[in-house]
Amino acid sequence: MKAILVLEDGTTFEGSSFGNGGEAIGEVVFNTSLSGYQEILTDPSYKGQIVVMTYPEIGNYGVNPQDVESRGLFLEGFVVRNYNPVPSNFRSRQPLHSYLKKNKIPGIEGIDTRALTRHLRDHGSKMGIISTRDFDKKRLLKKVRGTPGLVGRDLVKEVTSKKAYVWKERTWRLPPSPRPSPRNRREGGPLKVIAYDF
Repeated sequence: MKAILVLEDGTTFEGSSFGNGGEAIGEVVFNTSLSGYQEILTDPSYKGQIVVMTYPEIGNYGVNPQDVESRGLFLEGFVVRNYNPVPSNFRSRQPLHSYLKKNKIPGIEGIDTRALTRHLRDHGSKMGIISTRDFDKKRLLKKVRGTPGLVGRDLVKEVTSKKAYVWKERTWRLPPSPRPSPRNRREGGPLKVIAYDF
């Protein structure tokens, strides 16, 4: 499904929808993390914002209940370069698009996030709108310019816990990996692996 992102200064990016359809308005900001998109999605500090991921591949390891950082998703929308709909991780319980859809968060993929990030870096954060139902740029620009923005809003009361709670969970530990067989072991220790990204 087609999707569009329009910034308050008229800058426009067209891509494809993933996650929930519809419209979302928020302050467009970028995040430079190489991993941890699930933690970013559930970070209450992104309330009222549309988050742009600068790392180009998102969705690779899916979503799992252990990495949820709060009681829900607080951001308004999610912007990525390439979305991977088929996660490959033993901890994954669902793909990212299902998680976004369930939580009513629209996402847009297939846009030049590098150009968008440079624009935001050079001109500052901008209010923006993601839409999967209206593609009239003038109408969308009018909508985004008509929103009050974040200045003066008390976002803390919208994201804070409703009641006190006690943390009872232990830290999560990765299960031990099987020992390498003698055939795969170098003298003096286990095999070392180097990954090249071209």
